[in-house]
Amino acid sequence: RGMETPEKATITRQLKPDRIETERIITVLDETIVKLELSSLIPCIIDSLDRFADMLGPEITNNLIEHQKLSNEMEHLLSSSEEDDTMRAEEQRGCLRLLEQRLKCSVRNVLRLLLANPLLCQALKYEVWERESPAEEFIKAFGEFRNFTLERLLTSPTEEEKKIRFMEDMSLQIKKNTEVITALQAELAAAIQTQEEEIHKKDNVIEDLKTSMQDLTKDCKAGIQHIKQEAETQREEELQASQGRCARLQQDIQQLGAQLDALVVEHRASELALRKRKCRMEMEIVNWIQQYDAHMEEKQAEYEEVHAAYTEEKNQLSLLMEKRAVLLQEYSQIEEERRIQEEKKEQALKELNTLTLAATRIQAFWRGYLIRSLYKSKLKKKKKGKGKGKKTKK
Repeated sequence: RGMETPEKATITRQLKPDRIETERIITVLDETIVKLELSSLIPCIIDSLDRFADMLGPEITNNLIEHQKLSNEMEHLLSSSEEDDTMRAEEQRGCLRLLEQRLKCSVRNVLRLLLANPLLCQALKYEVWERESPAEEFIKAFGEFRNFTLERLLTSPTEEEKKIRFMEDMSLQIKKNTEVITALQAELAAAIQTQEEEIHKKDNVIEDLKTSMQDLTKDCKAGIQHIKQEAETQREEELQASQGRCARLQQDIQQLGAQLDALVVEHRASELALRKRKCRMEMEIVNWIQQYDAHMEEKQAEYEEVHAAYTEEKNQLSLLMEKRAVLLQEYSQIEEERRIQEEKKEQALKELNTLTLAATRIQAFWRGYLIRSLYKSKLKKKKKGKGKGKKTKK
């Protein structure tokens, strides 16, 4: 990491984990520290985005601009919720949760893009020196937590038990010394309070008590010094033992490195085969896509042709419907005229029938009249002929 001091790097190199789980835990903590450092630099980078635009590239710059927009929306939503916390509270909380998720996704995307370019991360750490004090304190505290976790993981249960027992013995010794001092101070205070009238007599006693307290203090100091020497000796022994473990771990690391190289060679061969297969699959996919595009172009041309014919027929149908409406109107007029003509014809036929009937009756009456007249004239002639014959005979 760019923010590590040389002493801290030396301690990290000496205290290597002795188990794969430990290595994974320390790796996760180190990666988390790197992400925290980059996350704390994002506000400074956004404030000077014009200066870093060429270095970051368009993709990271666009993501940072989107992140700044989301941050502004979050601040605006928080300020609006503080101003009006009674109206639409549930809706604002839902928007706040959704915006918080989008902001987290934006930070993850920016970190992913930055971590994909280690040289860019290193350059940003050298270019951007400003960092907010809370973030600096949190990163420092997290680094201390990482070192503490590493020490706890590298300490065996037996060593941990020895340290705990040693600290308990020291605490017990200090507690006993403190109790003795407290008791002597209590006796001194009681003697001073109860024998004030015999001050001159108690002066010697007080001096003796002071002398005994000084001796006791010297004894405590000597005991503490002895305990410190024992602790230093034990620390040196543990340091030597730790160095021996580090040497063994270094050998294990070399062996694991050789195994890792062998696995890398093997995996690269399998990766090459998979890449070739992927290329073949991609070519097949491209061919299928081209065939699909050609088929869809044919279908699109056919559809456009059918659609054009449909549109033309639809226009013709509209014209025919308009003509049909005009013809219907004309047909209605013609039907009305025909009906009127039929009524007139029926009326004329009725009148003709009436006149015909009247003419027939008149003709019949006239024929009867003529027949009767003719018949009467014939009767008269017959009667005259008969009268003349009778007269001739005589």
